[in-house]
Amino acid sequence: MPGKGDAPVLPGARAVARYVRISPMKARRVVNLVRGLPAKEALTVLQFAPQAASEQVYKVLASAIANAENNERLDPDALLVSEAFVDEGPTMKRFQPRAQGRAYRIRKRTCHITVAVEAVAPAAPRKAAKKTAPAKQAAPAETQSNTEGAE
Repeated sequence: MPGKGDAPVLPGARAVARYVRISPMKARRVVNLVRGLPAKEALTVLQFAPQAASEQVYKVLASAIANAENNERLDPDALLVSEAFVDEGPTMKRFQPRAQGRAYRIRKRTCHITVAVEAVAPAAPRKAAKKTAPAKQAAPAETQSNTEGAE
C-alpha cells in the first residue's frame, strides 16, 4: 500500500465493496465500531452487531483479511483494521404517488465501503522485572522535645 510522505509503509491489504444498497450514514455507524481493532476481534464484533449494515461490512473485512493472507502472505492473527471508511455512492431516485395527484421523491441511497488491514509486529513478551530486596529504611532520627529544660 502506498504511504503518505516519508512515513514507513507497513504491509497490508484492502477490500472495497461498491454500490452497496444501504445508506452511508447507517454503514458509517457500523464501520466506526471496528476501526482500529484487531481483525479477528473486529469480525466477532460485526458478527454479533444488530445493525443490518454489519453483514456487508463483515464481508468486506473478511475479504480484506483474505487478500492479506493470500496475496501478501501475512498472518491473519497479526492484522489490524488500520483504515475503514464509507463513501457515498449514486442515489437512485424513485417516485411514490401521494394524495391529490402529488408525487413524493424516494431516495434509495448507495455507498462504497472500504476496509484496509495492516500487519502489526507481534509485541515482544516483556521480561518480568526482578524483585529486589526492599531498601533498608533509615532509622528515624530521635526527635528532641520542645521542653529543653526538663532534665
